[in-house]
Amino acid sequence: MPYTLAAPVSSLLEIKKSRFIGLVTPVADRPAAQAIVERLRVEHPEAVHVCWALLAGGHSAAVDDGEPGGTAGRPMLEVLRHQQLERVLAVVVRYFGGVKLGAGGLVRAYTDTVAQALLHAEKMPLRSMGTLHARVPYAQEGLLRRLIQQEADAELLAVEHGDAVTITLRLPTDQAGNFALQASEASHGALRWLKPDETDPATSQR
Repeated sequence: MPYTLAAPVSSLLEIKKSRFIGLVTPVADRPAAQAIVERLRVEHPEAVHVCWALLAGGHSAAVDDGEPGGTAGRPMLEVLRHQQLERVLAVVVRYFGGVKLGAGGLVRAYTDTVAQALLHAEKMPLRSMGTLHARVPYAQEGLLRRLIQQEADAELLAVEHGDAVTITLRLPTDQAGNFALQASEASHGALRWLKPDETDPATSQR
């Protein structure tokens, strides 16, 4: 079972006068990960390397940022995989201390920095999410919105107003069946669930 992190965790290692600052944090996707990496570059302008590894949405990345190939990003990525993490970014900021560590030393340093951060991590199961589309009369819009607000982990994505109201929501797939049944019963049959090919991407008018 894949896991993600409940909150970011960090670490600090000093090896032969080089400082390795680690951050492992949950992320939604690659753009979010790259934004965090760029923020750390700004926060640490004197760092010689900002290396990172990402597992998110089936996409992975391993960036050595000037370190010898395969000595930073890849070892960090393997730590994430070994702990069955997903939607997680690991970043290590290195301040060079004047002593070269060699390839083996670098691999150990980057591996240990991420592993040390994860010692303090709270992992939680990563739940599969699904998207539902519902069409309801205007009179039922408020009811459906309230049901979405009351459902744990459900998120209102978009609302489109036309002849009726089309609402798009996201929630864990293991909750989708019960929620659909509850909403249908609460609307006394006025709600219609749409198949993906029955609706265009809705434009939010929240």
